[in-house]
Amino acid sequence: MLTSVRYFDLVREMKNAYNHRLRLVESAKQRGIKPTARLFGATVPTVRKWLRRFEQHGPSGLVALPRARDHQSQKTPPSTKAQLVELRKTLPTFGSRPLIREFDLPISHRALERIWRAHGLLKKRRRKYQRKQDLAHIKASWALFQQITADTKDLDDIPRYWLQAQRLHLPVIQYTARDVRSGLLFCAFAQRRSASASAVFASRIQQHLDRHGVSLRDLVWQTDNGAKFKGDFPKALGDSQHVRIPPAAHTYQSDVETVHRLEEDEFFDLEDFSSRGDFLAKVHAYQLYFNLVRPNSHKENLSPWQIIERLAPRAPLQLCLLPPVFLDYYLDDSGGYDVGRLPFPNQINCTCSEIILPFDCN
Repeated sequence: MLTSVRYFDLVREMKNAYNHRLRLVESAKQRGIKPTARLFGATVPTVRKWLRRFEQHGPSGLVALPRARDHQSQKTPPSTKAQLVELRKTLPTFGSRPLIREFDLPISHRALERIWRAHGLLKKRRRKYQRKQDLAHIKASWALFQQITADTKDLDDIPRYWLQAQRLHLPVIQYTARDVRSGLLFCAFAQRRSASASAVFASRIQQHLDRHGVSLRDLVWQTDNGAKFKGDFPKALGDSQHVRIPPAAHTYQSDVETVHRLEEDEFFDLEDFSSRGDFLAKVHAYQLYFNLVRPNSHKENLSPWQIIERLAPRAPLQLCLLPPVFLDYYLDDSGGYDVGRLPFPNQINCTCSEIILPFDCN
């Protein structure tokens, strides 16, 4: 015989009440619902509930269901979900936080990712290099233009861009330089890697920084050990120093590697181009967006220009405005370069459109 302890008090003390409910159901089948209720110290609705669940679902019906509410007052409306799903399909390379920021979406990043995951639109990002050490707190103590990190990026492995590059004869190599402290970005483009192209790229940046009051003697350029950063490249740095990273130490170039990934997601994998001139105009617009507006989550959510303004309030805005160019234009047929053909300083007042005029933009 069972004791006279009430059903609910007994179940409350059990870690798993399955066997007790099973005995209750077996008793209800033999004796009936009301006698079982009296015998187990339960109510008639309770006995009827577990008997009904057992008849419908078998033994699994005796497992207690979660008590979460079926209706959630904060649940995203279906119409809003549809818009968020469509936005993801339109901009598949953007993460949840950038989309919320750029479109001022009234939703948290976790809720947005749940919606994408439910529709099979959330994929794990592939990373080229695994971060081994977080140097953000160290770099935050550096001075502006204490170090520039430079590297190149292949553009011919981006499917959307590659087809357009073949059709319009667009460049397939990007030369990138980035100030480590502020994140300020400079870029240029060429058809191939060479020390001469790297020298032209560095020379333009050096003249630009010197013109706007940056001390070149205090500046260090960091590159990898590739041939593109030997030969003419160190000569183009003038009073600045040149250091190379140790072999296979990819994390040393994390600042420039990061921006390469962002550019691929936010620009090259999304944009369509109608000509070489259109390409140069759009990449210039993205560089301005990156330098003046786009917040960096690893730099207190500030843009490069905001960081420069905070650390050097009297610095001119022109520091952020050096336009990208096609480096091949400045190289002669022998693979060398003529410094006199650079647009600086004799052509410092020319516009971006004037810089690209020598090219066939059709």
